[in-house]
Formats: sequence, structure tokens, C-alpha cells
Amino acid sequence: MAAFQSCKSEYDALLNSTDVDKKYSAAFDFFNHGKYNKAARLFESLSVQTSGTSKDDTVLFYWGMSNYRYKDYYTAETNFSKFLTSFPRSPFSDEAAFLRIDCLYRSTMRSELDQKPTYTALAVISQYLIENPRSSHGSTCRRMMKELNDRLDKKSFDNAKLYYNQEDYRASRVAFRNILKDDADNIYREDILYYIAKSSYKFAQLSVESKQKERYLTFVDDYYNFIGELPESAYRGELDVMYKRAQKALGRYSGSDEDLEAKEKEFERESKKIMKQSESEGK
Repeated sequence: MAAFQSCKSEYDALLNSTDVDKKYSAAFDFFNHGKYNKAARLFESLSVQTSGTSKDDTVLFYWGMSNYRYKDYYTAETNFSKFLTSFPRSPFSDEAAFLRIDCLYRSTMRSELDQKPTYTALAVISQYLIENPRSSHGSTCRRMMKELNDRLDKKSFDNAKLYYNQEDYRASRVAFRNILKDDADNIYREDILYYIAKSSYKFAQLSVESKQKERYLTFVDDYYNFIGELPESAYRGELDVMYKRAQKALGRYSGSDEDLEAKEKEFERESKKIMKQSESEGK
């Protein structure tokens, strides 16, 4: 216990010391030995004592680095941001800019949570790539951007699908269409077009008879949009069956009921086969 108290009081004395050189040396010693929390406290104290001196940028940078290594990304980002504002031409500036980005990236939320930090990170990454087109961190930043954009795509898709799962098919179709209005290259484009068509079909199917014709025609438009863009899609079989049902409801189906039933059974068999294959691959 006495040894512990002695060690603690020695560190506290160092923290409160006015001997800048001794404290500066000790801060780096703690940093190099992985004692990042202690190093951070010393660099924080030094940041006041070395302000305006030749050590100023080094102290602030390593204060941020100590936070970063300690995984205190919020404080690290704050310090790297302050560093870049105060010392834009420092030899540490490029590394500080990238580490600030990494802090923002690590602080982003999962796709089902608030995405404001994601938008902030994307804006900072984009600006960094514009200002540093030849940076050695360029490929890492582009990978981060792709991952964050994919996360936003998933967020949009999941939000729209909630309406479908709640059987609000009119709202579902509108929500899915709005995704493609805002982001035509959404990574879930095929699924979105599928759910647009399926939503319009189910909305027509559940409508009162006087409104079914108009709504089945909307589905037909959505169906043609889908097969025009994705004729080989795995969703094609299901949508083909829906199309034939819609044509029958519109009085346009020229085949027999037996033919339609055969198509439906064929689709059901194919769906079960795909489901078993997916389950097998999942195992």
C-alpha cells in the first residue's frame, strides 16, 4: 500500500510540476510504454505550459494520439480538430487529419440507429480526399466512405420495409420509390424495385373492387419497370405469377386457370428450392 501511494504521489507531483522538460520526457515515456491515459493527462497539462513554444504542436498532436490509443475517440477527435485549426502546416497535419477521420468513423452508429455521425464522417472524408488526392490514406478513406454509404442505403431500405411488414402497402410503395428518387444507385436497388412492384400488387389485391383496375394497372407498370431492368432476377418468377393474376383480374389473361395454377405451383417449388439452398449455404 505504501509503495502504491508513493507511486501515485510521484505521478501527481509530476503532473503538477512546472519542470516542462521533465514532464515532456515523462509523457513520452508513458506513451511509448502504452500508458496512454497517464500520457494524455501529462500532455494535457503540458499543452498550457508549452503554448506558443516550439513544442506546442508536438504536445497537442500527442495528446490526441494518447486519447486515440486509449480509445477515447471523442476526445481524440476534438484534439485533432483543434490541432488542424492551430497548426495546418505542421509535419503532423496529414496524420492528424486522417486520425480525426478514423475517430469519426469509429464513432458512427449501427445502421438501425441515428446516422447523424455517419453524415458528419462522410463530409469530412470527402473534404479530405479533395484536399489530399495523393494521400497514402486515400484507399482506406474510400473504403470507409463505401461502408458508411452502404450503411445509409441499408437504413433507407429497412425504414421503407417497415411499412411493407406492417402491411401498409401504399406507404411502402411510396417509401421505396422515394429511396430511388434520392439515390438511384442504392445497393439494394433490385430489392427496392421488387418491393415497389409487390407493394402495388398487394395494394390492388386488397382494394375495393371499384379501385382494383386502376391499381392493378399501376402494378403492371411497376412489373414492366422491373423486368425491363432486371429480366434475369431471381424475383422474376414470383412477379410473373403476380402479373398473370393481375391480367386475369383485368380481364386480359388469355390462358386457362389450369395453366395459371401450374405456373403458381412451379413458382412455389422453385421458391422452396431456393430457400433450402440458402439455408444450406447459411449452415
